[in-house]
Amino acid sequence: MENNYGFFALLDRMQYINRWALMRNSRYENIKEHSFDVAIIAESLAVIHNKLVSEGKAQINVNPFEIQAYGLYHDCTEIITGDMPTPIKYRNDTLKTAYREVEHEAAESLSSQLPSYMKDYYLNLLSPDFSGEEGALKKKLVKSADKIAAYVKCIREKLAGNTEFDSAMATTKETIDKIDLPEVRIFMDEFIPSFGLTLDQLNT
Repeated sequence: MENNYGFFALLDRMQYINRWALMRNSRYENIKEHSFDVAIIAESLAVIHNKLVSEGKAQINVNPFEIQAYGLYHDCTEIITGDMPTPIKYRNDTLKTAYREVEHEAAESLSSQLPSYMKDYYLNLLSPDFSGEEGALKKKLVKSADKIAAYVKCIREKLAGNTEFDSAMATTKETIDKIDLPEVRIFMDEFIPSFGLTLDQLNT
């Protein structure tokens, strides 16, 4: 059919791509639900940044809804590339550069499934330009949210009695602790402990 675009139908298939594929999971997590986690955590980091960290100072304020959108779309290219394990993706500079190029090509391929008047908007979400000081901050907030979401996944697996994620949990926590953003420390201190509570405890 003429003017039949597959972009959103392709995005819907994110539910079929599981993360942590090389590990035994008590419950598998697909990149569609992971993207929601990253989006809301990234948005909250932006709110904390604006309200508590940079308020009243000569620093950059960010749009939480924009950061949320970047978080929501950050893994969409994996519809084409698949979910490559982090140790391989970031093994060295050559692999990192090559994978970034593959991701950008995947973003262009996905955006080609849109009418021309929508392409630029969605290409920016799929393959953002994070140049400059403000861009670097936006990228850092989304990357931090991605790590926090991974840590939450490890907490869920630990609560289910799965020791497979013990090493990943320790490594992810170590990575988060090295992030030099106060908003990340605030989120970890004020919100992460609740993920270890039962439903009854949360409701009280």
